Amino acid sequence: MNDFATDGQDAPSLRIRIVFGEDAMLGPGKADLLELIRETGSIAAAGRSMSMSYKRAWMLVDELNKAFRDPLVESSRGGVRGGGARLTKAGEVVLAQYRKLEEIMAEAGAARIGVLRSLLRDGVAEK
Repeated sequence: MNDFATDGQDAPSLRIRIVFGEDAMLGPGKADLLELIRETGSIAAAGRSMSMSYKRAWMLVDELNKAFRDPLVESSRGGVRGGGARLTKAGEVVLAQYRKLEEIMAEAGAARIGVLRSLLRDGVAEK
């Protein structure tokens, strides 16, 4: 992501939410959850990393799996080898496309974000 700050302050950031319909959305929280599931191999661990309950993490995964033609996350119950979760090929594609969109939007909006930032009251961008 572009660094819009030039004076040591935190850079402004874009947060993109794609609304496909009333029951189908993809935003930064779900994208982060997918990324953490990929990294940890666990819905529970991914949720904990985001200070989210297991139930909430599972609900978001279920929403994603129901929204897309193919499931984005596959999970297996515990047992001898223990349970786990992984992104499917569809999950990898969805996550990659979302992250690329974030990158494109940050680049395309950098100048305008800079103008907006310059119009903020002193101290607002520091909070």
